[in-house]
Amino acid sequence: VQLQASGGGLVQTGGSLRLSCSISGINLDEHVVGWFRQAPGKSREDVACISSRGSPRYADVAKGRFTISRDNAKNTVYLQMNSLKPEDTAVYDCKVRRSDIAICPYKPYDYWGQGTQVTVSS
Repeated sequence: VQLQASGGGLVQTGGSLRLSCSISGINLDEHVVGWFRQAPGKSREDVACISSRGSPRYADVAKGRFTISRDNAKNTVYLQMNSLKPEDTAVYDCKVRRSDIAICPYKPYDYWGQGTQVTVSS
């Protein structure tokens, strides 16, 4: 199983980015996928997840600003991030586990990607 997170970059406060998590080696429609982030000197923080049925779940930091979605045909999960703030600066990564649970959990997960850097300038 391989996960590749991409789409990060440098953006100004208030800007937007769309992250992609491309997943290979599994049948994605049987899996839940989560996005998380880690800023320097801080612990890992869950951002959002999406169930195998497409139901999203958001952490407080993401509610109202981020949208998670999935395209099983492309084996890809997206994270649309709007109204970005400097405190959103972090390495963002995706993770996956096999589950048909209705509400996706934030842990445990089986596989992770290598992350993509998001930097929001003030």
